Amino acid sequence: MEASNGARIYRIGDSGEAVAEIIGKLQRLGLLAPGDHFVYDEETAHAVRGFQQQRGLMIDGIVGPQTYRAIDDARWRLGDRLLTYVVSHPLTGDDVLALQAKLQELGFAVARVDGIFGADTQRAVTEFQRNMGLPADGTCGPSTFKALQRIRPMATGGRPDALRSAEAVRAAGPRLSGKTVVIDPGHGGFDYGWEGFGLRESDVAYDLAARIEGRLGATGVRAYLSRGRDQGPDELARAAFANETDANLCVSLHTDGSMNPEAQGVATYYYGADLHGTSSSIGEQFAGLVQREIVARTDLLNCRTHQKTWDLLRRTRMPAVRLEIGYVTNPHDASRLADPEFRDVVAEAIVVAIQRVYLPPEQDAATGMLRFGQLTV
Repeated sequence: MEASNGARIYRIGDSGEAVAEIIGKLQRLGLLAPGDHFVYDEETAHAVRGFQQQRGLMIDGIVGPQTYRAIDDARWRLGDRLLTYVVSHPLTGDDVLALQAKLQELGFAVARVDGIFGADTQRAVTEFQRNMGLPADGTCGPSTFKALQRIRPMATGGRPDALRSAEAVRAAGPRLSGKTVVIDPGHGGFDYGWEGFGLRESDVAYDLAARIEGRLGATGVRAYLSRGRDQGPDELARAAFANETDANLCVSLHTDGSMNPEAQGVATYYYGADLHGTSSSIGEQFAGLVQREIVARTDLLNCRTHQKTWDLLRRTRMPAVRLEIGYVTNPHDASRLADPEFRDVVAEAIVVAIQRVYLPPEQDAATGMLRFGQLTV
């Protein structure tokens, strides 16, 4: 089956070479029993759901582009291959994740343990090589692997990446003016997302994004939308766009939906996964601020914050959050989302949360109390 962006999707009943490849990788990961297995059946879907849960992905038992990439990443172990920085197509995998975790443990600056061999990972490898008297080429080969295996950290525990992130926020100052924020309206183009009660997720997301953009612009923020009204780029393109702007923060806007009309509420997501043992500390803080501000100002059910490894959260270099603002398939949430005044309230809540990321404790306000007109310009 084809996804809306032309990428393949594999589900129960599918067969062929790609399905056999997926099954083989799941078997090597120990998630499927060995044996001849060439059809995507319920047992395969169960294994995929288990893998998705481990990896902080959407748990649907379907192998779309993101799950396919994650399964491929999971097969690599540190030392399996040469690791180097490729500008046009950075290497990804569990081996890169292990390398970043080791470097961070040894005190070398890795912006985030995300399994992507980017420029910051290359710099950390180069610095490690210099310290060990190795050729400092930023490429992780046999001699660097051996050195990493030999050396042990002097101390363990703590989050040096979290300390660096907190210092970067403090150094940016409390004023919104001059900062850059990317607003990502979910779906778009022929991909409408969830639909219900006359609402389309893509339309609601774009309208909210425009309201947020206007408010941020009034405070002196450079605000960029990741797509036009009729465009529908995939998450990789959205993350690339956010990175190109060198933004301070990224906010992805969605509504949710369910076959169960009683499902309702608002949830916020940030980068992280229990399996990886890492998360975006500022992303987590930002998600909590957004979630609490919306819950305090509206009557949406609080579905709390959660960590995920979705592409937009993982591949953006700045702290990013994804909001699922109500269910268009729920009569109560849909009626609220259809109200322009309600959308204004949500937009203000998000802008206030962006401001509060940068406010030191002595200047911060109680949740739900700060208003747009009081923001630091």
